[in-house]
Amino acid sequence: MANVKDIEMKLPSLDELFSSQEERDDAKLKRIYEIPLNEIDPFPDHPFKVRDDEDMLNLVESVKANGVLTPATVRKKKNGRYELLSGHRRFRACQLAGIDTLRCEVVDLTRDEGTIFMVDSNFQRTKILPSEKAYAYKMRMEAMKRLPGRPSKNVCPVGTNFGVRSDKLLSNEVGDSARQIQRYIRLTELIPELLDMVDEGQMAMRPALEITFIPKVQQGQIWEFMDAEQCSPSHAQAIRMRQMASEKKLTREAIEAILLEEKPNQKERIVLRGDRFKRLFPPDLPVSKREDYIAAAMEYYARHRERQRDRGDAR
Repeated sequence: MANVKDIEMKLPSLDELFSSQEERDDAKLKRIYEIPLNEIDPFPDHPFKVRDDEDMLNLVESVKANGVLTPATVRKKKNGRYELLSGHRRFRACQLAGIDTLRCEVVDLTRDEGTIFMVDSNFQRTKILPSEKAYAYKMRMEAMKRLPGRPSKNVCPVGTNFGVRSDKLLSNEVGDSARQIQRYIRLTELIPELLDMVDEGQMAMRPALEITFIPKVQQGQIWEFMDAEQCSPSHAQAIRMRQMASEKKLTREAIEAILLEEKPNQKERIVLRGDRFKRLFPPDLPVSKREDYIAAAMEYYARHRERQRDRGDAR
């Protein structure tokens, strides 16, 4: 005869007893709510940039005309407020459009689960900046290591759990190799000004990675000279600066000497030094757009000179 203690009896819950199958099926569907914007908090240290650019203006017009077609995703916090996981651009568009609420799906996730969800949902964007990948990968890796069931201590700095490295697990999900993921994460060691240069294509990935090993104070000196001279280091120059920094020999004079070296196949260029030129650019003009701005200004001045000559000939 079987022991009563060994018999597992699964009794229906009260909800199951007093609800119809239709109600139970409906409870499994996604719940979409109109949540006031003032009850929604952005995700802490959200790594993906939200810009008030032309794309945002188009989104604002779409929201005004059609509303938010794809709901954002939020999680309920212990204090009763909501934390935005996906939909930061839609949130901003509602603000600019003068709309007080945002259509949201509410999900039941912990902070670490929410971090993974936030990163994965934003990786659906068509264009992701190096800085965005850098901080997103870093946040996701840290969250992966803290998930229940994964040991808190790891054999290697990126986390080896259950015989599989965390960066390898992430690689299988996002497409970038484990090595490339670590390169992106390494970029978080750059000062913001240098990381902006990587985003704008003014400094290549390989020299940027070498500079991450240089102390922040000297990174600042490198950026100041790069900004003043409108130049960027080659990979070989970055390696030399890293080596000199490790030997405590990377002075301002050494940085200047290295960055002013003529690179192989370097074309002749015009360098605009000092505040004389910097103050002439609009304050919100990206550095990457300065060449176009100068070209447009020169074309305008050339037409002005031509009109002056025509008036002189007419006389």
